[in-house]
This record gives sequence, structure tokens and C-alpha cells, in this order.
Amino acid sequence: MSAPPLPGVLGDIAPILNHWGYWAVGSLIFVEDFGVPAPGETILIAAALYAGAGQLNIAVVIAIGIVAAILGDNVGYLIGRTGGHALVQRYGKYVFLTPERYEKTENFFARHGGKVVVIARFVEGLRQANGIIAGTTEMPWPRFLAFNALGAALWVGLWAGVGYAAGDHITTIYTEVNRYSIYLLIALGVLILALVARTVLRRRRTTD
Repeated sequence: MSAPPLPGVLGDIAPILNHWGYWAVGSLIFVEDFGVPAPGETILIAAALYAGAGQLNIAVVIAIGIVAAILGDNVGYLIGRTGGHALVQRYGKYVFLTPERYEKTENFFARHGGKVVVIARFVEGLRQANGIIAGTTEMPWPRFLAFNALGAALWVGLWAGVGYAAGDHITTIYTEVNRYSIYLLIALGVLILALVARTVLRRRRTTD
């Protein structure tokens, strides 16, 4: 069975997957998870589509994805734990991360760190910085490892499952997602503006 044609950005990554196979899946997910710009999520979905067409083994794709995600986040954690705190203290003021704000971030992570680690896995940007933030705020490593493994398993399972199930319908699904993504972005923008406006109004009321 031949490899399925992939639309859009999935098609752009197909040559890498064709040439490197499982190595591409593991490598791109691994480096993405400690901050290197790489299409980790895209390669995972593409590999699952290939597995659905019989080109790869879905169980191996999932296993490699989970291990690579856990290892990548732990590299990020090590970076944050060994050097992140000093960098924040030295350069944080240049990005408006004052010592007071940093302390609040540490307290928030201490209370909700586990949930943040799991949820961040599904958020672009946070997925890449997840481990570094956990290390910088000195979240205990065993706790981080447990929640990181859970988040990795859920994330890989979701996108591998979506890709594997999509099969020959991926082009139709991709087209529909692109068509309605603009409405989702507009709704998200409106929600963010509403939250900002609410915060501003509350501050004005407390100062009056």
C-alpha cells in the first residue's frame, strides 16, 4: 500500500517522513519539547496517517511519540532548573518579569503545577516551554515527571488517534478545519478582549 497524499503543511513534511520514518517522528517531537522550533505535532499526525495506510506501525508511532515527548520535556526541565532562575533574575526585568511577578508565578506553579503541565501539552507555545517553566520554578522533578508522562500519553494518543482514524478523509477534514479556523480565532480574540476589559474594570472599581 502506497503512502497517502497529505494536504497543506502535512504534505510539506511528507518527504522527511518518507526518508527518515520513525527517526523523524522521535527527533522532531524530542527537540520541539525543549524549545527548538520543529513541527512535532505535524509529524505525529502525518505518521499516524501513514500508519493507517500500512506504511508505519501505529503502536510504534505512539510509543516513540510518548518517549520522545517525555525526554524532550525533561531536557527543558533540566535547562530551567540549572540556569533558568538565574536568567530570570538577571534579564526578567527586560521582558517585564519583575521579581514580584516571578514569585507569583512560582506560587501559582506550586499550587497548580501538575494541571498546568498536563494542559500545556495541548497549547502551542506552552508545549515547547512547559519543561523549562517547571524547572525554572523548581517544581519537584518526580511530580513533574508524573504529570509530564500523563500529558505526553494523552497528547500523543489524541493526535495519533485522529490521524489514524482520518485515513483517506484527511483532505476533506483539513479543508473544513481551515475553513472554520478563522471563526475560532475571532471567537478567541473576542474572549481575550472581554477578559482584559473585565480586569481593567475591576481595577478601576477597586481604585475608586
